[in-house]
Amino acid sequence: LTRPTQWIFNTCTISHFPDFDANSDAETLYNAMKGFGSNKEAILDLITSRSNAQRQEIRSAYKSLYGKDLIDDLKYELTGKFERLIVSLMRPPAYHDAKEIKDAIKGTGTNEKCLIEVLASRTNQQIHGLVEAYKDAYGRDIEGDVIGDTSGHFKKMLIVLLQGTREEDDVVSEDLVVEDAQELYAAGEERWGTDEAKFIMILGNRSVTHLQLVFDEYEKIAEKSIEESIKSELSGDFERLMLAVVQCIRSVPMFFAKCLYKSMKGLGTDDNRLIRIMISRSEIDMLDIRECFRLRYEKSLHSMIQDDTSGEYKRTLLNLCGGDDDLAGEFFPEAAQIAYKMWEISAMTKITLRGTIFPAANFDPASDSQALRKAMKGFGTDEDAIINIVAQRSNAQRQEIRQAFKSLLGRNLMADLKSELSKNLCRLILGLMMTPAEFDAKMMKKAMEGAGTDEHALIEILVTRSNQQIHEMNAAYEEVYKKSLEDDIKSDTSGHFLRILVSLVQGAREEGPADMDRAREDAQVRIREDIALADACNDDSSEMEMKFMSILCTRSFPHLRRVFQEFVRCTNKDVELIIKKEMSGDVKNAMFAIVRSVKNQPSYFADRLYKGNGGNVLMNRAVPQGLGTDDRALIRIMVSRSECDLFNIRKEFKESHEASLHEFIQVEAFVVSLVLPVFCHLQ
Repeated sequence: LTRPTQWIFNTCTISHFPDFDANSDAETLYNAMKGFGSNKEAILDLITSRSNAQRQEIRSAYKSLYGKDLIDDLKYELTGKFERLIVSLMRPPAYHDAKEIKDAIKGTGTNEKCLIEVLASRTNQQIHGLVEAYKDAYGRDIEGDVIGDTSGHFKKMLIVLLQGTREEDDVVSEDLVVEDAQELYAAGEERWGTDEAKFIMILGNRSVTHLQLVFDEYEKIAEKSIEESIKSELSGDFERLMLAVVQCIRSVPMFFAKCLYKSMKGLGTDDNRLIRIMISRSEIDMLDIRECFRLRYEKSLHSMIQDDTSGEYKRTLLNLCGGDDDLAGEFFPEAAQIAYKMWEISAMTKITLRGTIFPAANFDPASDSQALRKAMKGFGTDEDAIINIVAQRSNAQRQEIRQAFKSLLGRNLMADLKSELSKNLCRLILGLMMTPAEFDAKMMKKAMEGAGTDEHALIEILVTRSNQQIHEMNAAYEEVYKKSLEDDIKSDTSGHFLRILVSLVQGAREEGPADMDRAREDAQVRIREDIALADACNDDSSEMEMKFMSILCTRSFPHLRRVFQEFVRCTNKDVELIIKKEMSGDVKNAMFAIVRSVKNQPSYFADRLYKGNGGNVLMNRAVPQGLGTDDRALIRIMVSRSECDLFNIRKEFKESHEASLHEFIQVEAFVVSLVLPVFCHLQ
């Protein structure tokens, strides 16, 4: 059994310099460092335009010509991050890895991220070189040092990886693939507790080709990805190591794209990690990493480095990066394969959606009504009591409480809550007390009333609701506001954006599975036609946008997953990048939201919570406290998803941003944070 033909080849940004002369380069570097000060630009331009093998020749020539060690001189002349980067470039790859491992385990504390990144991603040959270099440089056995600094199953898996004995056959046994998939399932999902040794044995020794097929087979058996099972069965550093191994089996470039993003996002930069990756991959697969980065984060690696670093340090990193991909439309081969596979996984994976609010046991609406009335009587309001009741009942139970409050006390609960609570807490509690249709209708009204329109809210609601939810929202809107939602949308928006919203508000999206023949037709004929039209008529993309709308606003989500997958196969492009490049404004945001929701709706909401869609920052630590929180959007998402998929959104948030949603809410939305830890079970 062999895996289907793949579109992979390594793509580097640093290669051998033609007409290379080690003595001449050594002289150039010597002149750049002699006298007062140093010519940093000359140093970085020369070193980043030579391969590592050529740098070793330069280092030898420098010692022969001047009787000095080039690395020592560079350390003396340069400072800070720039010095670290240049000096690291001068080390052979195996010695660079050896130093990274040594630094990760020396002193108090261990840099587990470094150990995971290096050992999970290196080939057998690279591991053997690392082991030898470590022994040569430090006179110590790397395995002994790792054993002395780590523990448990994490230690065991690191030692397995340090052997560098992963099988390397491209032809594998179909029977063994099925057997391994079944054994992994039996070791985790099928039993009480987890047989970690089985995970270590299979993931630490089987070939890349074999494991890729095992992961596909596992998904059929478990109806979830191997990554999801690892997250539920393992924990701590061992979980992170096994996830890294799986990610590297699937795609080393995508693994490093994620690592690079994490090294630069948020406050501060993990410069050691950034330097380590940029150096180690520049002569292997940096072009593929760039494309994977653009595919996942919708921006180029080049632009993120440019925004996050400065000076000669930045210039050196950009030289290693090799170019800016923001304006490119074509994929490199590895990224095209990954994009295709991502859509395939999206189409095949059966995700169990889970909320965080469930019906309360021993529910008594009369008792809850009396408790709420008591919390609002007299001087002051017992907000904690209100929160504890409202945030721990399902929406259906809250409707019973509303009815009981009126029947028993002759009072309107919503009116009483509105008079007793204030600002965001009032908005949140009232939102929870409405039916989902009433809440959506109110959110649509708020998005359109007053000066200006909240286009992001209109997009978010209409893109993510089912046909039934849209019909119920339309009915609620007409009942409360005595006019149709469609008419208000028409009076508040215009152009193709208006047409997109009107199409969505009909609640007429097709339902059911994908039609593969029709998906190929949609991808090959209609959308492909659009791109040709866009290339020919850059000044007027009107017809392209209408054709996109006719497919993206009407086809079922399962069908669109197959359309987008086929689109990658037949054009070598990703629909997200085409939308970003060829469209603009609200039309682009709407089309983009549809594609993101089709791919992974919980991930779309996690992204909205972190940074908003199209630059509307909801909660972002890079924004000063109080300036970066859109409380209305935060409340809208948390209320509307609490009984649908908030548990999944939390998981996506943590995976993408390495911080819990609970932590972000505490930092960015004080009033809302009083309610949400109870309401969403986010501890």
